[in-house]
Amino acid sequence: MDDERQPLLTPDVEVADQDSEAPCVPNPYASLPIFNTIHRVRHEVTASLDDPYSLEQLRAPRITASVVRPLMNRLWAIRDASLVYCLLVNKVQFLREQSFKGHQTIYTTRALLCELVALKVLRRFDEESPGTHGLLILSNAMVASFAPFQNAPPDVIRASGYASSWNFIHESGGYERKSTALEVAIISDSKLLISSPACQKVMDAIYVGRIVYTPTSFIDIIPDHYKQKPITIYRPDLAPVLNQYRLMVPRTRNMLDITQFCILLTFYLLVMHYRDYERFTEHEFFFCIYATGWVLDEFASILEHGWQCYTQNLWSFLDSIFSIMFFVYFVLRMHSLATGDIAGSAAPALDILSGAAPVLIPRLAFNLLSENILLVSLRTMMSDFMFLTVLAFWCFAGFLLSMTWLSGDNEDAVTIGKWMLFVWFGLDGTGIQRSVDFHRVIGPILMVTFAFLGNTLFLTILVSMLSNTFSKIASNATAEITYRRAVLTFEGVKSDAIFAYQPPFNIIAIFVMLPLKLIISPRWFHKVNVAAIRFLNAPLLFAIAAWERRRLWSDQDHVQRHGGKKMMGLSTWIYNLSKWWDFSAFSIHGDTQAVFDFDPPQSVLDDLADAGVTSPDAGRPPTGNGEPKKQSSGNGKPTRQSSRNGRMTPAKRKESFGTMSGLAEHINDYFHEHGGTEITGRLEQLEASSARMEAMLIRLSENFDEDSTDDEAHIKMAKD
Repeated sequence: MDDERQPLLTPDVEVADQDSEAPCVPNPYASLPIFNTIHRVRHEVTASLDDPYSLEQLRAPRITASVVRPLMNRLWAIRDASLVYCLLVNKVQFLREQSFKGHQTIYTTRALLCELVALKVLRRFDEESPGTHGLLILSNAMVASFAPFQNAPPDVIRASGYASSWNFIHESGGYERKSTALEVAIISDSKLLISSPACQKVMDAIYVGRIVYTPTSFIDIIPDHYKQKPITIYRPDLAPVLNQYRLMVPRTRNMLDITQFCILLTFYLLVMHYRDYERFTEHEFFFCIYATGWVLDEFASILEHGWQCYTQNLWSFLDSIFSIMFFVYFVLRMHSLATGDIAGSAAPALDILSGAAPVLIPRLAFNLLSENILLVSLRTMMSDFMFLTVLAFWCFAGFLLSMTWLSGDNEDAVTIGKWMLFVWFGLDGTGIQRSVDFHRVIGPILMVTFAFLGNTLFLTILVSMLSNTFSKIASNATAEITYRRAVLTFEGVKSDAIFAYQPPFNIIAIFVMLPLKLIISPRWFHKVNVAAIRFLNAPLLFAIAAWERRRLWSDQDHVQRHGGKKMMGLSTWIYNLSKWWDFSAFSIHGDTQAVFDFDPPQSVLDDLADAGVTSPDAGRPPTGNGEPKKQSSGNGKPTRQSSRNGRMTPAKRKESFGTMSGLAEHINDYFHEHGGTEITGRLEQLEASSARMEAMLIRLSENFDEDSTDDEAHIKMAKD
């Protein structure tokens, strides 16, 4: 267990006050006054802006210089990792207030201002802390867990039910009821912030697994919080080969989800091909077991981060529809097996299951083409279409009731509804012809009015709305795609132990692990849980270790960490074995990308310095591997670090325009080369001419004032 307790950090990255022997690392941000910071941000934003502006106007130079930048400078004095989180929490609140006051767009403007300031704060963190340490600071700002009532006054905690429940969880050592800046950005649709380069740097690192952390969850089915992983940089050479935490990496989770769905789809096709209404086939038996585990995994995903975050996924509505259809099928099928009622339960069950094909087949396309703008827009357009369709059915239900009452016992409501549906889509005019049977005058009027409203008004509104939705998404395609990628990354990092059990083993885990947790201690439950996960996923974990030691552990890192010596061990053996799997050498232009995988050595940096090339990390002496070191103070401690109270102390910020190195020397050389005396004389003549022009303008203004005074005197004498 010692290797699991050791934090996966690089030598040049530190986490303040991290105890490697403790099961759960103490929260470095426990002392931050989140409650006070949230209300300070709200007062600052409210006092800074009282007029409605659009996003383009807020990003204009005038508003940026007069409103956005001064507000950002005032809030930057806080300088802690929770600043982005507090700004986004205020954005959510302003958007909520805007929904109750639709005629006042000032709340929308303030919400946009919060997102703009959060973007600038995140960019400031990125600019002032480059390198690996800067990536760690950005990760803390985006995925560190905070609670809105953290360090709130005692009277607030006593008065609020949310604050009391959070305080109870906090004192009992729990990790629920907390959220991250990334989660708040997703639920508030902060696509401008998510698409920023600084945020995408964090998203890419989390997606491939270079950043490791334990997320908070809303509800855990199999909670195992004996260890809480801090936000660190992953080191494959220090991690165990069978590392169960690598199953929670978003890229790995995405591949596992696609594989699991392909298995589910295969079982589904076999069941429908060999379906038998009279007996329960073996294909149907295996399908029911695997589909139950798959639906359980989806249900755990909803509990992990909540329904609002789950629905932001591109294919969540397809998974939800299939889960409902499978539940109805399973209940009916089990009822038919228990009662022997084949005609009453078995046949409808398989008929309902056959209707799941339009849901399952397109879902694979959503997985494989998740960043296609057509599929991204299709999800939003389907949402708008369903809303407008439900609204239309609600409004047109009055026509159905009227014609049903007029027809009496001649026609039932189902037949009349079928005629109305045909008229709606322009398929058949039987409803208009038979409307005279309802009533000679009122029947045709109702049916023709319905045809006008359905065919003309509704379809015109529907086409216009869907066209507008697609044009908006297509015009902002980059932000939409990065937003969906952030949702996939956020949902890929799991804390519930049930996700480490692949379907259908997660069903067994519920019936075994949950009762076991009530019997043994948390420490021994963690040991048993880790052993079970490693045993069930041993081949998969071995393959992941071999792959990551090739992709995340380059030749240069291997030589530098071991000093050029031949190291023995399972990790090094797997690394050497994985080198045979590298097919990038067969790529024609693979070397153009691989050249950037290696940091330049010190000799190359010295040659660049001799040539007068300024490093982007100027002022920070490089190490032997090209990574910038942290500046040390007099007591030997680094000045750039995240302290215990979460205060960030980055160095001097880079300006918007790069420094023009050597410009002063060039001017001096030109000055001496072309004669300094001549240039000095010309400058003196220019100053003398400017002085004469200024004196002449002063005399002209005085004469103008005297003439005006004389004119006023003459006018006054004429009146007298």
